[in-house]
Amino acid sequence: MQTAIQANPLRRLQALGQSVWLDDIRRAWLRDGTLARLIAEDGVTGVTSNPAIFRNAISDTRDYDAAIADLARRRFDARAMYEALVIEDIQGAADLLREIYETSDGRDGYVSLEVSPHLAHDTEATVAEAQRLWPAVDRANVMIKVPGTRAGLLAIRRLIAAGINVNVTLLFSVERYREAAHAYIEGLEAYASAGNAVERVASVASFFLSRIDVAIDKRLDAIERPVARAAAQKLRGQAAIACARIAYQAYNELIADARWEALRRRGARPQRLLWASTGTKDPAYSDVKYVDALIAPDTVNTMPYETMIAYRAHGEPAAWLTDDIEAALRLPTQLAPLGIELPWIAERLEEEGVQKFIASYDKLLALLGRRRPASIAVRAE
Repeated sequence: MQTAIQANPLRRLQALGQSVWLDDIRRAWLRDGTLARLIAEDGVTGVTSNPAIFRNAISDTRDYDAAIADLARRRFDARAMYEALVIEDIQGAADLLREIYETSDGRDGYVSLEVSPHLAHDTEATVAEAQRLWPAVDRANVMIKVPGTRAGLLAIRRLIAAGINVNVTLLFSVERYREAAHAYIEGLEAYASAGNAVERVASVASFFLSRIDVAIDKRLDAIERPVARAAAQKLRGQAAIACARIAYQAYNELIADARWEALRRRGARPQRLLWASTGTKDPAYSDVKYVDALIAPDTVNTMPYETMIAYRAHGEPAAWLTDDIEAALRLPTQLAPLGIELPWIAERLEEEGVQKFIASYDKLLALLGRRRPASIAVRAE
């Protein structure tokens, strides 16, 4: 008879070689045992965050009021207040995951903290901020999130070369993923050539999925010519999974290469693909579409809390990702005659992603700016 853990679909993902990370963080969850239960019962082995997640956590709850009041009394401005609140949460999650980090020998147990999205196109400023945040958090099991923009790729290489763990975020194309993987390899080579041990330097490459389908499905739905429309409707909801399959094929090619093998012999760990944006946005699709279809060894799926609960309830784990790679490779040639070019879509999604994070970041700073004088006034009374 199966135990409750063995029957849990989230737990069964581990047996298939995939790590489950939570794409959310709340201060209450760190204190009321929610995150600890997700770790113990559902096999959660990591946490990711971004400016939108922190905006929701701080603006939608009263969990941070006391901390905000204290920081306001100490005359922190909005940006300093944001960093103090975020770093405290990241440290709390990292501490809860530290045992996993140790027992997995550094494979899992990470929490991700993002640099300011305003720096997405500034290599020097990104490097400087990451180098400031890394010691400020002061946890070995933290990754600094850096967007995979052209400027970000240069920063990623330099940060890895400095021994700083990196989560490469906002990847929307296989080509940009390959560039991120090479930046990681080049950074490791530089770190090793300086006489450093590479065993504990870690990175993931976060490939965003549901946003790809949203963008492409919108264009497919706009096609009105009868024959073309019929062909277009058959392609709905296929692009994101196809991109993931091709990216995973590229990953396997990279780790089979002699260049990587030289690093592996020195103890380097591969930069795993992490599936992000895995909450289903189109109600026509299954609420676990971007989990069931993306299972493969040496991958990570970071799930919104609601998606995690849904998968626990009715997920059907099986190693589907490597199925039908031929169809995945055909998809770009099927989309092109319909006027849909994947590279162009990826560029637009990257910039939109940066702008969305900037908007969330700025709205949160504005909120903290408004709460700051109110907190000072309350404490003064």
